[in-house]
Amino acid sequence: MKFKKITIIDNCGLVSPEVEKIALLSEAAMIIHNDFPETETEIIARIGDSDCVLVSWHTKISTGILRSCPSLKFVGMCCSLYDEKSANVDIVEARKLGIEVKGVRDYGDEGTVEFMFAELICLIKGLGKNKWRAEPTELGNKSIGIIGLGTLGQMVAKTALHFGMKVFYFSRTRKPELEETGITYMTLSELMESCDVVATLLPKNTHLLTDQEFKIKKINSILINTSLGLTFEKEPFLDWMKRDKTSFAIFDACGYGNCATEFADYDNIILSNQFSGFTTEAKKRLSQKVLLNLTTYLNNIDFLDLKVG
Repeated sequence: MKFKKITIIDNCGLVSPEVEKIALLSEAAMIIHNDFPETETEIIARIGDSDCVLVSWHTKISTGILRSCPSLKFVGMCCSLYDEKSANVDIVEARKLGIEVKGVRDYGDEGTVEFMFAELICLIKGLGKNKWRAEPTELGNKSIGIIGLGTLGQMVAKTALHFGMKVFYFSRTRKPELEETGITYMTLSELMESCDVVATLLPKNTHLLTDQEFKIKKINSILINTSLGLTFEKEPFLDWMKRDKTSFAIFDACGYGNCATEFADYDNIILSNQFSGFTTEAKKRLSQKVLLNLTTYLNNIDFLDLKVG
């Protein structure tokens, strides 16, 4: 069983030899686009009569697009799929139309953890243009509050413990089994008031932090965001940056979204042009997981056909 036609509709970051293996799953020659479409009309044209498309998190597949592409049977998200609300594909509409949507998880976590602690160490030791305090300091005995204790959050917690940090977390659900490893639960307010470092590890565009949290944010503290887009309301965040010049915020290229120009005006906001989770190794893991999603889908179709037959 193969797809009739696979199209990669934007720059998904997939690598060889997985790309060649994916191409073998398409009866027609696979079409690969290495840039990003700018309009829905362009997206629809790229999809055309494809029954399978692969898409990165950059490109939104809306209700209108799905309804305009009757041949479409499978959408492979070459990015993390945490929940339907944060997805760049309208999964609810896809389900109504009988289109399967599959994302991947946990392919870029290793690179993100390394980025977070590399930037944090540079800041607290003054290895770049910024320095957290008057003298270089160490991570040991500093407190870190992790907001969102999924796979990545747990990796950050484990690394922080290795450095001798005091680790706290806030999550929608308590994690008793992890609390036994030396991680302590806090309410969101307690975490913001008391932690030297706060790391937000949340689904795309989850605006959890509001004016209430930033008004009580600990003086001379650090905020790190590597989530897809802002995890806070922008104006209260900027008010905090203006009010407390001794505090810093660290972002990778995912974390600041479309706010790079505005944030660049603040000396205590550190912006990287690197997508922290998109390393050479991460692209390999991503490609392997996308390929697995495709073959699993086709194998299931094969199984259903045999069962019906």
